[in-house]
Amino acid sequence: MLRRIGILAVAAIATACLTGAPPVTADEGPEQIPNGTFDTTADPWWHTSNLDFELSGGRLCTNVPGGTVNPWDAIIGVNDIPLVKDETYAFSFFATADPSKVARAYVQLPTDPYTQYVAAAPEVSVSGNTYSYTFTSPVDLPNAQVVFQIGGSATPWRFCVDNVSLKGGAPPDVYKPDTGPRVRVNQVAYLPKGPKNATVVTDATAALPWQLKNSAGTVVAHGTTTPRGVDASSGQNVHSIDFGSYVKAGTGYTLTADGETSRPFDIKPDAYADLKLDALKFYYTQRSGIAIDDALRPGYGRPAGHVDVAPNQGDKNVPCQPGVCDYRLDVSGGWYDAGDHGKYVVNGGISVAQIMSEFERTKNAPTAKPIGSLNIPESGDAVPDVLDEARWEQEFLLKMQRSDGMVHHKIHDENWTGLPLLPNLDPQKRELHPVSTAATLNLAATAAQAARIFAPYDAAFAAKNLAAAKKAWTAAKANPNMLASASDGVGGGTYDDAKVSDEFYWAAAELYITTGDKEFENYLLASPLHTADIWNTGAMDWGNVAALGRLDLATVPNALPGRSEVRASVVAGADKYLAKLTAHPYGLPYDAASYDWGSNSIVLNNMVVMATAYDITGDLKYRDGVLQGVDYILGRNALNQSYVTGYGEVASKNQHSRWYAHSLDTSLPNPPRGTLAGGPNSSIQDPVAQAKLRGCVAQFCYIDDIGSWATNELTINWNSPMSWISAFIADQGDGTVKAPGACKVTYTTHGSWPTGFTTQITIVNTGTKAVDGWKLKWSFLGGQKIDHGWSANFSQEGATATAENETWNKTIRPGQTVVIGYNGVSSPGANPTPDLITLNGAACSS
Repeated sequence: MLRRIGILAVAAIATACLTGAPPVTADEGPEQIPNGTFDTTADPWWHTSNLDFELSGGRLCTNVPGGTVNPWDAIIGVNDIPLVKDETYAFSFFATADPSKVARAYVQLPTDPYTQYVAAAPEVSVSGNTYSYTFTSPVDLPNAQVVFQIGGSATPWRFCVDNVSLKGGAPPDVYKPDTGPRVRVNQVAYLPKGPKNATVVTDATAALPWQLKNSAGTVVAHGTTTPRGVDASSGQNVHSIDFGSYVKAGTGYTLTADGETSRPFDIKPDAYADLKLDALKFYYTQRSGIAIDDALRPGYGRPAGHVDVAPNQGDKNVPCQPGVCDYRLDVSGGWYDAGDHGKYVVNGGISVAQIMSEFERTKNAPTAKPIGSLNIPESGDAVPDVLDEARWEQEFLLKMQRSDGMVHHKIHDENWTGLPLLPNLDPQKRELHPVSTAATLNLAATAAQAARIFAPYDAAFAAKNLAAAKKAWTAAKANPNMLASASDGVGGGTYDDAKVSDEFYWAAAELYITTGDKEFENYLLASPLHTADIWNTGAMDWGNVAALGRLDLATVPNALPGRSEVRASVVAGADKYLAKLTAHPYGLPYDAASYDWGSNSIVLNNMVVMATAYDITGDLKYRDGVLQGVDYILGRNALNQSYVTGYGEVASKNQHSRWYAHSLDTSLPNPPRGTLAGGPNSSIQDPVAQAKLRGCVAQFCYIDDIGSWATNELTINWNSPMSWISAFIADQGDGTVKAPGACKVTYTTHGSWPTGFTTQITIVNTGTKAVDGWKLKWSFLGGQKIDHGWSANFSQEGATATAENETWNKTIRPGQTVVIGYNGVSSPGANPTPDLITLNGAACSS
């Protein structure tokens, strides 16, 4: 997987090793703070112009004015503090606040980008407390700065500080995560008729007895564990437990083995219905350019960000970086990419594509069900909410295209900003960065996809997307090597990508599916990627997108020659990931020796391949692989925690974000329910991870700290596979497999003309019982409409068409055939035969 190299690499928000440990003793090293006791003077401490110093009772005090916006609007500090690389320091101070307030204490670089080596945000009380932290300096620095940021309050207050101390020679902090009981389970739920697996961490090498207990403590199942040896991803000796034979629904179950009892979990059919929606609702609160309505998201309301209202410089008239262009663009809207205020086309591309694919699956997969209401401003219109949300991002991507068809790679702040910082308070200059081939092809792909998906709901928007997609394709072919710079990482991530053959393949696939044009067919069939084994350690990410094209070619109806081989290749990829999952003691389709940035998204994207194989084949092993894989995300892992906010007894809640920053400012919320954390990352690029996780084994390279942007970031492209997989699991009900229909349907388009087509449908009852009343359903690829039909009652909602029996042909006896037909109105582009046709809700063979 290509990492997000450069993202926050020099950010001024790197929280160091915050321990809350007791103060170190005085003999550990010389004091580095000049006059930290304030006995007779405040010198050499300084303050911003809106403060005054007062010595009171041997403490340094100041009256902080109300009405400041940002923490850094009021600062007291001291300069020229020497730091020695790899030296461990003890930093402590006593502080009071009247009334109680959060104060921020930093040891940092004194100039831009103000990299912070320790960042503390204690809630200071009226009576006061001593706060102590340790950190290891990553640099030699003769002139570090100690500052207390005390701005950002609407009302005035009084701050006092004393006994500020910084001493080297402190013993390094040893971080040991609290992993709880040694029996690791999915802390949310297992489906009653799905697989149920757990992992036990133990020194034992022989099998151990286990017991499953209900909420009353009654043993309802028992068995013996399966020893698995030492798991390379955690360094632990582990056993597996399989309790899949127990199928009774209930809440509050626990597993006991080797003297340990797991955290509680449920066995129930509807456990993922909320997560299916929450993982999508995440996107509304990521929106840029619109106020978030607190009535729709209680606790998450905020003013619109980057809409040219001070202090924002706004996104409605954004210039390029100096020397890049001489024009400005309105690039307002879209989703903020992650925990920063940047918006990136290549990351937005895979995200919106997966969200649209989640919807498109509801048209083409036998088990898929409608997604439902997301409680967003557009809810209640004629468009499914999932598409309304996707449109918010897609319209932004369209705005990033310039007149020649090329697309700007990204737009973000001129310099990095600190945490916390609500989007509407960001004062930084916004800049467009150069166009790139990768960004241009991302738009070509997503716009082609949007053209067919939105056609039944908004023909004009669909046409706009198709025109943009074709224009982008032509521009990319003319400029195939305009690559984003790996050094363009100030103020935002680089998202550089040295190869774009996969982007060309993905764009060609979407354009072919939508249009059926020979140009794109020829490109696909000639591409080496079309027949290559693209199923790497991770199936796909923003820099590796060939799988997006392969999956859609396999699952969205189209007439590509050799499509059966495309579908077989997806199944082969699923077999590869399923084998990894079966071999892994924690049951995940990922066997990397070192975990990569966003490892949780890799796990989920590999599960998307397995889920797609289930949609194609109906083979239960692929579905069950997905159900096992999600166990890892929700608690069956070495850290014994769920990586999804609000799901599981112990779950991530401090993901890296400037506005979901409760741990830094108690007036701000934690991330909303359904937000996925990036997960273990062996490279531990941020100072928090480097201070606490040095030497970590793969699964242990994670910490739920807002400062750990390398392991605990939230991003739109990590929640997109979380959303896709949550919907897939929710669609499985209690795990009962529905039998295919005893029917065969032949769908034949006999003729077409510029404005229409005519189709005949033959229904055969292949079962042993008569069908008494029938309803046939299928979905069009795009905006095709039924004009009038015969021998059935036809209706249509969006792209989904329904044909119900007439009175005279209500009964179809075994072996009997019914023939119906209709004339349709054409939509621009291809009009393939549907892959999925159901009779009374059951899939028919074709």
